Amino acid sequence: MHLQRRHFLTLAASAALAGPVRAAGKLKLVATTGMIADTARQIGGDLVEVQALMGPGVDPHSYRQTRSDIVTLTRADVVLRHGLYLEAQMEDLFDKLSRRVSMHAVGVAVPPEQLIAHPNYADKKDPHVWMVPTLWTHVVRQIAGAIIAKLPNAQDQIEASTVAYLTQMQALQSYAETTLATVPEPARVLLTAHDAFGYFGRSFGYEVIGIQGISTESEAGLNRIAELVDLLVTRKITATFVETSVSDRNIRALIEGAAARGHMVQIGGELFSDAMGPDGSYEGTYIGMIDHNVTTIARALGGTAPDRGLNGRLAAGS
Repeated sequence: MHLQRRHFLTLAASAALAGPVRAAGKLKLVATTGMIADTARQIGGDLVEVQALMGPGVDPHSYRQTRSDIVTLTRADVVLRHGLYLEAQMEDLFDKLSRRVSMHAVGVAVPPEQLIAHPNYADKKDPHVWMVPTLWTHVVRQIAGAIIAKLPNAQDQIEASTVAYLTQMQALQSYAETTLATVPEPARVLLTAHDAFGYFGRSFGYEVIGIQGISTESEAGLNRIAELVDLLVTRKITATFVETSVSDRNIRALIEGAAARGHMVQIGGELFSDAMGPDGSYEGTYIGMIDHNVTTIARALGGTAPDRGLNGRLAAGS
């Protein structure tokens, strides 16, 4: 048996233990984040009906379920959550629902040895694995296995769409590696609102500095801001980045602090960290999200990248 097909079958068999097989009609999938939801749509196509609980600009670290969310989750055929403590405020709910609903923590599909340890909690890992396409491929396969378990008659179709999507992941990874390498080495410093880019930095050779920690629930005190202003000034860093799902208050404070000391820092662009772009846009897809981030970072830090990104689909001015 082909290794990749055997991998799909193993995932499907494991997923099947979580609930009965779907008999007919579209499979109702509920995903916590947009990244998971888009991946499920790419894999399942017209076989699935996917709903994301968290839309553009929503911070999953602090998100709390609504009453309508609970109804939606209980009516789902499959629930795809990220895990790795990303949806920290929903952990108790997931624990209760797991006894009634077929639920999969897809982020834990990334091999443990490839995860980054949390700096403050020994039993927690950095959840931001979607920042690197090669890491996200593990999640892609996990989602495919969960869908196949419910729609075994559509296995060939699902496997074909999964392989096609993984090919796009490979192209995206190659684009990121090539484009980010055009930034001069001294300029490969990525300063953002919170530490969501650890995997990105490790994979592409960038020093990553988050004002807040891995979770946006952590606070940045005055001492932290002062320390980072010193860093900006002494290392002559001229660009920082804001995030769509995190307040720009701390970034603005850094810029003002540096300006007071005669050092000008600009906002290099807005990045998608914990949420994707607007629904219906290219940036509102996983591939578009990463394409935007890579292209924006490279251009802001002195590298070269196509105006409209890998696929020529980024919004003008991205």
